[in-house]
Amino acid sequence: MKKTEPASLADIFKAKMAKPAVKAPAYPWQDLALRVIKELNIPGFKRSSVFKICKEKEAQTVERAINDTKELCKSGDQWKYFFKIIEIPAGSPYTPKTYAKNTRYN
Repeated sequence: MKKTEPASLADIFKAKMAKPAVKAPAYPWQDLALRVIKELNIPGFKRSSVFKICKEKEAQTVERAINDTKELCKSGDQWKYFFKIIEIPAGSPYTPKTYAKNTRYN
Protein backbone atom coordinates (compact mmCIF):
# COMPACT_ATOMS: atom_id res chain seq x y z
CA MET A 1 0.00 0.00 0.00
CA LYS A 2 1.36 3.36 -1.05
CA LYS A 3 1.20 6.45 1.13
CA THR A 4 -0.46 9.38 -0.50
CA GLU A 5 1.66 12.49 -0.55
CA PRO A 6 0.41 16.08 -0.62
CA ALA A 7 0.22 17.59 -4.06
CA SER A 8 2.33 20.62 -3.22
CA LEU A 9 4.12 22.57 -0.53
CA ALA A 10 1.10 24.88 -0.26
CA ASP A 11 -1.07 21.92 0.78
CA ILE A 12 1.36 21.10 3.58
CA PHE A 13 1.25 24.66 4.92
CA LYS A 14 -2.54 24.77 4.71
CA ALA A 15 -2.77 21.58 6.73
CA LYS A 16 -0.32 22.84 9.38
CA MET A 17 -1.77 26.35 9.62
CA ALA A 18 -5.42 25.36 9.81
CA LYS A 19 -6.82 26.74 13.06
CA PRO A 20 -9.19 24.61 15.10
CA ALA A 21 -12.74 25.93 15.31
CA VAL A 22 -13.37 27.98 18.46
CA LYS A 23 -16.39 26.85 20.42
CA ALA A 24 -18.99 29.47 21.17
CA PRO A 25 -19.90 30.03 24.82
CA ALA A 26 -22.65 27.74 26.04
CA TYR A 27 -24.35 30.37 28.22
CA PRO A 28 -24.88 34.12 27.78
CA TRP A 29 -23.07 34.87 31.04
CA GLN A 30 -19.92 33.25 29.64
CA ASP A 31 -20.02 35.57 26.65
CA LEU A 32 -20.46 38.54 29.02
CA ALA A 33 -17.52 37.38 31.14
CA LEU A 34 -15.27 37.11 28.08
CA ARG A 35 -16.28 40.62 27.05
CA VAL A 36 -15.51 41.99 30.55
CA ILE A 37 -12.10 40.28 30.51
CA LYS A 38 -11.29 41.78 27.12
CA GLU A 39 -12.57 45.33 27.76
CA LEU A 40 -11.00 45.78 31.20
CA ASN A 41 -7.77 43.84 30.52
CA ILE A 42 -8.35 41.49 33.43
CA PRO A 43 -5.25 39.40 34.22
CA GLY A 44 -5.31 35.63 33.96
CA PHE A 45 -5.37 34.97 37.69
CA LYS A 46 -8.68 36.88 38.03
CA ARG A 47 -10.52 35.28 35.07
CA SER A 48 -12.34 32.73 37.23
CA SER A 49 -13.60 35.51 39.50
CA VAL A 50 -15.11 37.31 36.53
CA PHE A 51 -16.86 34.14 35.38
CA LYS A 52 -18.25 33.63 38.89
CA ILE A 53 -19.52 37.22 39.06
CA CYS A 54 -21.17 36.98 35.65
CA LYS A 55 -22.82 33.69 36.58
CA GLU A 56 -24.17 34.83 39.94
CA LYS A 57 -25.14 38.44 39.23
CA GLU A 58 -27.62 39.84 36.74
CA ALA A 59 -26.25 40.95 33.39
CA GLN A 60 -27.59 44.47 33.95
CA THR A 61 -25.61 44.77 37.20
CA VAL A 62 -22.41 43.66 35.50
CA GLU A 63 -23.00 46.05 32.58
CA ARG A 64 -23.50 48.93 35.01
CA ALA A 65 -20.29 48.03 36.83
CA ILE A 66 -18.37 48.00 33.52
CA ASN A 67 -19.70 51.43 32.58
CA ASP A 68 -19.00 52.88 36.04
CA THR A 69 -15.49 51.45 35.94
CA LYS A 70 -14.75 53.05 32.59
CA GLU A 71 -16.10 56.37 33.86
CA LEU A 72 -14.22 56.36 37.18
CA CYS A 73 -10.90 54.91 36.10
CA LYS A 74 -9.54 56.53 32.97
CA SER A 75 -6.02 55.13 33.42
CA GLY A 76 -4.35 52.43 35.46
CA ASP A 77 -5.75 49.07 36.46
CA GLN A 78 -9.43 49.27 35.59
CA TRP A 79 -10.03 45.70 36.72
CA LYS A 80 -9.37 46.64 40.35
CA TYR A 81 -12.11 49.26 40.23
CA PHE A 82 -14.44 46.77 38.57
CA PHE A 83 -14.10 44.39 41.51
CA LYS A 84 -14.59 47.25 43.96
CA ILE A 85 -17.73 48.47 42.26
CA ILE A 86 -19.26 45.03 41.79
CA GLU A 87 -18.92 44.45 45.57
CA ILE A 88 -21.30 47.29 46.46
CA PRO A 89 -24.26 45.64 48.16
CA ALA A 90 -27.74 46.18 46.76
CA GLY A 91 -29.57 48.99 48.55
CA SER A 92 -26.33 50.55 49.79
CA PRO A 93 -26.33 54.32 50.34
CA TYR A 94 -23.02 54.48 48.46
CA THR A 95 -22.83 55.29 44.81
CA PRO A 96 -19.95 53.73 42.87
CA LYS A 97 -18.11 57.06 42.94
CA THR A 98 -18.28 57.49 46.74
CA TYR A 99 -17.67 53.81 47.36
CA ALA A 100 -14.51 53.87 45.24
CA LYS A 101 -13.22 56.88 47.18
CA ASN A 102 -13.95 55.35 50.59
CA THR A 103 -12.22 52.01 50.06
CA ARG A 104 -8.66 51.29 51.09
CA TYR A 105 -7.34 50.38 47.63
CA ASN A 106 -7.09 53.91 46.21
